[in-house]
Amino acid sequence: MNHDTGVFEEVVEFPDNNARRRFAALVGLDHMKQRLLKESTLLVDHSQLERWCVAQHKSRLPILDTFFDRAPLFVFSGDVGTGKTALAETFGDPLARQLDLPVTLYALSLNARGTGAVGEMTSLISAAFTEVKQAAAKARAANGRPKGVYVLLIDEADALAQSRELAQMHHEDRAGVNAIIRGVDDLANSRLPVVIVMCTNRLSAIDPAVRRRAADVFTFDRPDSDRRKQLLDSALSGTGLTTSEIDFVVAATGDRDKLGYGFTFSDLTQRLLPSIVLDAFPDHAITFDRIKKIVGNMRPTPPFKERDSNE
Repeated sequence: MNHDTGVFEEVVEFPDNNARRRFAALVGLDHMKQRLLKESTLLVDHSQLERWCVAQHKSRLPILDTFFDRAPLFVFSGDVGTGKTALAETFGDPLARQLDLPVTLYALSLNARGTGAVGEMTSLISAAFTEVKQAAAKARAANGRPKGVYVLLIDEADALAQSRELAQMHHEDRAGVNAIIRGVDDLANSRLPVVIVMCTNRLSAIDPAVRRRAADVFTFDRPDSDRRKQLLDSALSGTGLTTSEIDFVVAATGDRDKLGYGFTFSDLTQRLLPSIVLDAFPDHAITFDRIKKIVGNMRPTPPFKERDSNE
């Protein structure tokens, strides 16, 4: 397909081995991963839920209608560096393998805000939803099972779907939010094999009408000590560090110095662990003494502070 709307940052086809590796590296999100895959599977392939219902209850129950009537929208909310975008960008891989179907990710670019010209933002957002809908319509099979699945990712969603209740909100931004709502409703009513994921650091900034439409809101927190230990145990395996030394690093990456917060997932995977490797390369082995010094000099990323709604 020719992706010429100018609003997609990237279009990725799954299964994809790089996405598979990145998804597996998201340690400590197992429950969230399982729920996301289950909900996505049932939203795009209604036949599975129908078969389950008949097998377990001998008939189709009315409760299924409440499930199918939900919009295929998930909101990922949480602090910076907690894995929201990484999960949104990669869950298409296990979904493709589980369903044995191709999955395509359309990542919406913030260029969708346009230049501010009247009607531009609305046109760009509408074009994005239209392209995804047209692709998904071709994947709908007569027997109810899709031939493919499509994921529309809207990262930093508060920049596009901010609340229309803000007094100073520009008319063009309000029109853009209306376009998103229409797009979500259109896909929901069409019952196409599409999953929409919105990621935000500021859930309260998302328009209430958008939040009400979400089939589920996934809340991402900074990793607790168990999740940090799971990640560090895996990453530092083979280095010779003892259990007590690993436990020291786990504690050192938690809340310390009365900050009130510890390391984010990306602090660990993109800052600390690469720093440990770079410190040892090329002449030394990884040692606890060096790790202790590195982690002692590193500070966690400060939490994202929500702006007051009256600003």
